Amino acid sequence: MEFNNSVYPTKEQMDGFLEGDDNSPISMVNLLKFKDKAEYKDGRETNLTGAEAYAIYSKEVVKHLKKVGAEWVYSGDVTRLMLGNIEELWDMVAIARYPSKKAMLDMIMSPEYIESSIHRTAGLAGQLNIETK
Repeated sequence: MEFNNSVYPTKEQMDGFLEGDDNSPISMVNLLKFKDKAEYKDGRETNLTGAEAYAIYSKEVVKHLKKVGAEWVYSGDVTRLMLGNIEELWDMVAIARYPSKKAMLDMIMSPEYIESSIHRTAGLAGQLNIETK
């Protein structure tokens, strides 16, 4: 099995997200991998680790989730692999539940969310984002 951590979806992945039923609830399972040191695109100097930058995003995203009727369900550090084989573990798992795909799209397109996502991008080396129903 091959996998690639990414920070943003490809066009094909986004097109697939926009297809079909957009009014049913979904949960997004996020497998997160952090940078050792946060890197902000605007070039600002920081002593934050990737995990610390992502923690700023996490705190802010809870407010954005509430605005669209969504909720932060769970997050936790990955401590070990119980079953299977993989070269490198993710650092954290997080799950958010949305009332619909439209709600998620509304959130990620809002200017306030986009501002908060600066910390997400600075902290993430990559992630897998798994849509579930």
